[in-house]
Amino acid sequence: MRPTLRRTAAVVFLLLPLVLALAAPVAADGARRGGPPGAYLLSGDPGGSRFEGIDVVDERRTFYVTETTGGEVHRGRLGDPATEVWLDEDAALADGRRTAVGIATDRRERVFVAGGDNRTQEGAPADAPDLWVYDDDRHLLAALRMPVDGPLFLNDVAVGPDGAAYVTDSTTPRIFRVAREHGGWTATLWSDAAATIPQDPGTFGLNGIEVAPDRRSLVVAHSAAGQLWRFDLATAAPTLVDTGDADLTSADGLVVQGRTLVAVRNFPRLLTYLRLDRDATAARVVTEVGTDPERVLTTADVARGKLLLVDSQFDEEPPTQDSEVVVLPFRP
Repeated sequence: MRPTLRRTAAVVFLLLPLVLALAAPVAADGARRGGPPGAYLLSGDPGGSRFEGIDVVDERRTFYVTETTGGEVHRGRLGDPATEVWLDEDAALADGRRTAVGIATDRRERVFVAGGDNRTQEGAPADAPDLWVYDDDRHLLAALRMPVDGPLFLNDVAVGPDGAAYVTDSTTPRIFRVAREHGGWTATLWSDAAATIPQDPGTFGLNGIEVAPDRRSLVVAHSAAGQLWRFDLATAAPTLVDTGDADLTSADGLVVQGRTLVAVRNFPRLLTYLRLDRDATAARVVTEVGTDPERVLTTADVARGKLLLVDSQFDEEPPTQDSEVVVLPFRP
């Protein structure tokens, strides 16, 4: 269990008046501005929960978080430290989902949920879906199986300039494309990069994915190799991003704001900030920021100039029932 507070009784006694004096004005100011509080509570299952993906919908001042243990999707509002279970476990099971990993929303506020290794989860049917699309009223629009056989791990999702969702597979270097075209939802193998991007069996490969600053390519993290790859949106061809001697091992979620890229490195407990070239062919490290050693942060998004990061509880066995979305400064 991760302790949430480590203070001596004397320190608590001395600081309590100051905390009480400051807490109400700060919380009230955050609520007035619709900005983030210090953290958001994720309320999970009594037996313990783990969390993974996050996506912020600025227009609605809301965000979504996925739960890997049960496939639930949580939703929060930027000015409220509490969140709700938007799709509960019963709804997930009814839609064929036992786990949820990456998440993204498009301009029409449709929600794309990547199912990790859902097809090989215990009890999953042979035709179990891999990815789901919902509208913002929780209605299921599509439950799609990727057009490949064998194991896969659908990890992170990004919506491209064309409105399609691009999804990474962490077992094999490939990216799938999900779009509504010709009156129906389709899933295609958009880029099979196995011949270009090496990966040892049993390791975690392609992971976080974001649209590059020039909006002509995708930037993708390779967790095991500690690399960034650029996928051209016109050709689907991958090229290695020149990051010099940067250490990006265990890069999980990515955030791209302007030409700033933040790699959330989960178990190293680091945020690595890089400056991207406009065409994302190269990047240089600007700074590294250590995160709480008692948390394993996986993915992030930006809201009102702050980073919202998911505390996964991947380091806890068993995990606790509740966790948090941590709010940290964004350093562009």
